[in-house]
Amino acid sequence: MNFPENLKYTKEHEWISVDGDVATVGITDFAQGELGDIVFVEIETQGQNLSKDSTFGTVEAVKTVSDLFMPVSGEITEVNSALESNPELVNSDPYNGGWMVKIKLSNTAELNDLLDVNAYKALIGH
Repeated sequence: MNFPENLKYTKEHEWISVDGDVATVGITDFAQGELGDIVFVEIETQGQNLSKDSTFGTVEAVKTVSDLFMPVSGEITEVNSALESNPELVNSDPYNGGWMVKIKLSNTAELNDLLDVNAYKALIGH
């Protein structure tokens, strides 16, 4: 299982990578493994300003549907369009090709509330 050390994590199993005031968000390798084969990703929040912990979309696996939560507040500026035709990218490449949204951060202080890699590993028992 892969846990990049340069990312921040949420208790709901999203990861976030920050570059200036833009963040990229997806779900962790652990989360995609727990969900199983992902068959559909629905994100219809592009252009919306959402607060931390708001639902920004859903991911559907063969046996379940799971909400996706904002790790920080901000505007969703981009949705990974590759997931429309290839949702399995979330399974095969959760940290690169399987990213879900890009966010323009509205409160960088919220980044301090996220988990580092060691805290996330402890949360999931790894």
